[in-house]
Amino acid sequence: MNIDKKSRLMLFPRVGKFIIVFFAIAFIIAGLRGYQLYMYVFNENVKTEKAFIIPEGATFNQVLDTLQTNDILLNYKAFRWVSKKKSYPDLIKPGRYLFKMGMNTNQMVNKLRAGEQEPLDVTFNNARFKEDLAGKVSRYIQADSLSILQLFDDKKKIEEFGFTPETFKAMFIPNTYEFYWTTTAEEFASRMKREYDRFWNETRWQKAEAIGLTPVEVTILASIVQEETVKADELKRVAGLYVNRLKRGMLLQADPTVKFAVGDFSLRRVLNVHLEIDSPYNTYQNAGLPPGPINFPEVTAIEAVLDYEEHNYLFMVAREDFSGYHNFSRTLAEHNRHAARYRAALNERKIWK
Repeated sequence: MNIDKKSRLMLFPRVGKFIIVFFAIAFIIAGLRGYQLYMYVFNENVKTEKAFIIPEGATFNQVLDTLQTNDILLNYKAFRWVSKKKSYPDLIKPGRYLFKMGMNTNQMVNKLRAGEQEPLDVTFNNARFKEDLAGKVSRYIQADSLSILQLFDDKKKIEEFGFTPETFKAMFIPNTYEFYWTTTAEEFASRMKREYDRFWNETRWQKAEAIGLTPVEVTILASIVQEETVKADELKRVAGLYVNRLKRGMLLQADPTVKFAVGDFSLRRVLNVHLEIDSPYNTYQNAGLPPGPINFPEVTAIEAVLDYEEHNYLFMVAREDFSGYHNFSRTLAEHNRHAARYRAALNERKIWK
């Protein structure tokens, strides 16, 4: 065997060992990378369980910024990698989302791709004017206050819902409802109509009919009752007083309707000049109920009308101790005595309006 042949035989084992080592290292690196990618996809990746909003037209970078600002993820690199592999940057959907503790990156991206929003509770109460309602609701959903206000000017849509512009308030019953952030003004109104129909079930319809009122008329009366007293234990008594006046054909003479007509609910004293205002809402001048609710009455006020207290009271005036309660009277003479005491208390405190 010559020297060249012997050298070649000694070289090949070395080359073989090198190849084996190379592939072994490559296999280990590939394994580590594969494990890393596996962890990217399936490892838990929630640091902070907090709802966040993706606005209409948001870019992928904006989504990342939102997640980082709220300190939601443990591994943002994993989120980027999985998102790109699943083409999420091209499939961004607006909404309010929540990543719950224990979720992995794959579940997160799938949730965002599918637009699986987290609903939120929308509560509105203590609303007198449509502007109040619009302002309260627009804090929770994508629809802005202007688009909600425009609902009250859409006569065609109002008629489709079965109301008039004056009675449209009755459709919005204050409560807590579950909505998605992407709800539009039209979707909000449609939902309120469904809730209105659900609220006015057969039992409530029968109670309204027993009083001689429609559901809308009950709501109008409830709006007056709600304005008359801040005391929950007085609601049914106040409701009974106005039912008595309606049944006797008496003018309601409800101060809140005058305040509504004047446009000033802060009035502590309703004067003769206020009572003379020319408005269909002035129940000192017009018989029966006003043409529409003077606020958005809550369920407690509506139920108070439906389950009104039966008594013989026809008059009421605030107590002179300013406790928030009222003195109720069966006769005008008795009422005038109570009213005189209240006027004297107002004068003593120098409350002139």
